[in-house]
Amino acid sequence: MSGRGRAVAAVLLAATAVVGVVGAPGAVAAQGRGTERQARAWLPQPTGPYPIGTTALQLTDDGRDDPWKPGQHRKLMVSFWYPTTRPATGDDRAPYMLPAAAEHFGSAGSIGQLNAKFEPGRTDWAGIRTHARTDAPVLPGGKRPVVLYEAGFGDPRTWGTGLVEDLASRGYVVVTVDHTYEASEVAFPDGDLATSVFPTLMSQPGLDYGALLRKMLQARVDDTRFVLDQLTGLRQDAQLPAGLGASLDLDRIGMVGHSGGGSAALQTMHDDPRLKVGINLDGQLHFPRADGSGIQLPLPTVAADGLNRPFLLMGTQNPDSGSYHQQPGWDALWQHSTGWHADVTLTGSRHGSYTDAQSLLPQLARQGAISGDQLTEDVGDIRPDRAVLATRSYVASFFDRWLRGHDDHLLDGPSPRFPEMVYER
Repeated sequence: MSGRGRAVAAVLLAATAVVGVVGAPGAVAAQGRGTERQARAWLPQPTGPYPIGTTALQLTDDGRDDPWKPGQHRKLMVSFWYPTTRPATGDDRAPYMLPAAAEHFGSAGSIGQLNAKFEPGRTDWAGIRTHARTDAPVLPGGKRPVVLYEAGFGDPRTWGTGLVEDLASRGYVVVTVDHTYEASEVAFPDGDLATSVFPTLMSQPGLDYGALLRKMLQARVDDTRFVLDQLTGLRQDAQLPAGLGASLDLDRIGMVGHSGGGSAALQTMHDDPRLKVGINLDGQLHFPRADGSGIQLPLPTVAADGLNRPFLLMGTQNPDSGSYHQQPGWDALWQHSTGWHADVTLTGSRHGSYTDAQSLLPQLARQGAISGDQLTEDVGDIRPDRAVLATRSYVASFFDRWLRGHDDHLLDGPSPRFPEMVYER
């Protein structure tokens, strides 16, 4: 779930109409078509004390057919982000997107472009760099809590890199998951670029949007549980960077996701006790009817049953978001849950404010690669630096409290540090 509206159905409907008819400062940008220079952007610096390493890995589930491509085994790409010994500099910094993925992401009609509505071909997505060093050794220091991250509907796993890097810089091992054939594109080590099936699906007449969203959520939960299964074996995997496998504390696992990834985080918590805690960044917990309107029952089981472990809801001021009181799935979850829970809403935000859109798109707007009106629709009118700081602070405070036993008391109630956050418990 991502883009202009938090509900996937809204995104699907908008995209159907269409289908039917960051480098660092000082980096050299690639040239666009003709003589037009491509826009450049960069990610905000992590705030934790540790340098960051990263590595990517393909996982194949030989026991499960791909839900979107029957007849082939389900294969996924994941990335690990973790503390390392020395910082990356210059070209040592890992790319934000691999070249083939970046080219597709920025092209007209990709799910990524449909979601954010940036101008096709106007941004040097391949030139954006992270703050991480590829395949770096893990910083010694014993086992570290593990956090899974999942992006929203149609978004690649890279679309939350700013938040992921910040968690890694604070001492977490973060595992980001791409959902193949749902995400805009997934680049595999053999050179295969698996692009989303949704442009084709959305062009089909009579599509049952509610059924599609239920299938998507179930596929994400199945993918996530498979990744959890694989983490045990990866603790002994000699192909991983030095020390990474041994650093995974599989007794302290949490999950955070944006939009569809947030919905999947809480549904996986419901289905799998290995997830101890979860954060839902603006992901709905109800489905539309077949035609995309109204509310389809039953609600997801996590909403109907509730949770007995800690979770945090983080809403926005998107028209279909806000407090848990305003959302049937969130309200049901709230009423049925016995574990600790809280709800915060970021004033002045929109659906994209909890993603890299909040830091990257304003830079693109200044260079004419996205319109001002579309920028406001994507990320609202909150100051980007305040939105990024608030998101990082609340996510880290939650995981520190429940996975590390370090409580900074930010989640005790409204905070003068963040007057833009409306707090409910």
